[in-house]
Amino acid sequence: MAGNLERALAVLELLAKNGGRMTLATIADTLNIPRSGTHRLLSMLIDEGFVRQDQDHGEYTLALKLVSLGLIYLSTSGVADISQPVLDRLAESSGELARLGVVEDDHITFVGKAQGAKSGLRYDPDMGSQPPLHCTASGQAWLSTLSDERAVELVSKQGGLGQKSVNTPRAPKTIQQFLKDLNGARQRGYGVAIETYEAGMTSIAAPVRNPVTDEVVGIVSLAGPTSRLPESRLKELAPSLLSAAADMGAATLSSPLFKPAGTGGGAPEAKKPRRPKANA
Repeated sequence: MAGNLERALAVLELLAKNGGRMTLATIADTLNIPRSGTHRLLSMLIDEGFVRQDQDHGEYTLALKLVSLGLIYLSTSGVADISQPVLDRLAESSGELARLGVVEDDHITFVGKAQGAKSGLRYDPDMGSQPPLHCTASGQAWLSTLSDERAVELVSKQGGLGQKSVNTPRAPKTIQQFLKDLNGARQRGYGVAIETYEAGMTSIAAPVRNPVTDEVVGIVSLAGPTSRLPESRLKELAPSLLSAAADMGAATLSSPLFKPAGTGGGAPEAKKPRRPKANA
């Protein structure tokens, strides 16, 4: 039973990450599951309303039931009510994409966003995505609050520094460079990623702390085209970002979604948390 449950969840996750239609053969081969077993799993998921099959081409995709459950959970958790006003203000003042990510176990999941770009190139990735930790500002912001050892462990669990999904020349390729980037984030109080995850894109992110325990429960980030976000602009935006992270931290007390990192797979921090300076 446990094996079937794990496989069924793996099928759902695969379909979600691929976004489009997938054939039974592709699903089976990707997950290394016999095709007969994959067919049984898909039939079960169809019966439960989580997957649907295109009757014309036979391909499989997620049904809206899973999306509906996620939206129901987010609405009842209060995350939209507490985060959206903060994200809207940050997006409006910066003119870029503002996002909120929640720290859970060994990853970050984006659960809220506001688009500040009114014209030109707009960066707007999917909600619910989980960013690579080693080469994104969001990952850097979180990992910089942990010990070097724990940060390396989390990156290793996600695939290490040589992840195939990341193919940018500026992404850190060595432990030394990765740790240097983390130390820079610690000194600034926020993470910076200039074309380390996507060519032509830059992001900046700050940790969101539980104001009672001071533990990191999420991140707030800004992202946009590098052409609009040179280093001088990032320094200008830093005070607003840090202020938004502080506001978000105070607001998270009203939502059960924001559990302290230590309760779900987090780790001791590298040192006593330092409060970023407003003129960082």
